[in-house]
Amino acid sequence: MTETLTAAVPATEDLFRADAYAVTTTATVLAVSAGEAGAEIILDRTLFYPMGGGQPGDTGVILAPDGTECVITDTRKGTQPGTIAHRAASAGTLAPGQTVTLRLDWPRRHKLMRMHTCLHLLSAVIPAGVTGGQVGEDKGRLDFDIGELVLDRDAIEAQLNALIAADHPVGQRAITDAELDANPGLVKTMSVQPPRGAGIVRLIEIPGVDLQPCGGTHVARTGEIGPVRIEKIENKGKRNRRVVLAFAEG
Repeated sequence: MTETLTAAVPATEDLFRADAYAVTTTATVLAVSAGEAGAEIILDRTLFYPMGGGQPGDTGVILAPDGTECVITDTRKGTQPGTIAHRAASAGTLAPGQTVTLRLDWPRRHKLMRMHTCLHLLSAVIPAGVTGGQVGEDKGRLDFDIGELVLDRDAIEAQLNALIAADHPVGQRAITDAELDANPGLVKTMSVQPPRGAGIVRLIEIPGVDLQPCGGTHVARTGEIGPVRIEKIENKGKRNRRVVLAFAEG
């Protein structure tokens, strides 16, 4: 962006934390900035998840009061603390103070939710530290520091699909920074640590299966993921292996 926001704006209320299944809502435009790369729109609240934790930013539409649509091509964390920036080629008729309607690209988001939850299951199946990962619409991957562990592709796929078919509930709860520091084993990612400083850390819990810090969006039950297949296991170094999986049925 060639222009940045100069006036302070309040943090964006992230509605997707409380309800990952909400697809439309109204919001108020707080700020619009435009530059050669396009436009960024800051709202008082949003359903759109900003890129982070390996999960891409959401896409969709912001409907202006005059009925015109602003197509959101990406969502990122804003330059000001706590804000969420909706990116578009052009802001069109959007202006601060307007009440607008948000419509999330739900089919895309739902695939990302299914894949993100599936990667949590994968991290439960493979007892090794996670060195990287990426959530995609049709494929996903995790990189593991396996040490002397030998990975069996067929066994991993069978265990993963068994956890999916068991239809475990997926929930969330919060702990304090101090509680997280006292339980370092909750953090599986070796290269990225969950954010601290706000006092509260969000955990995604699949009872009896997995519990770890995560800010992303997830399905309500593992059965919603559907069958998956392990596409390949790649050698990324002496200790590192990349496990790539995909939905078996789209």
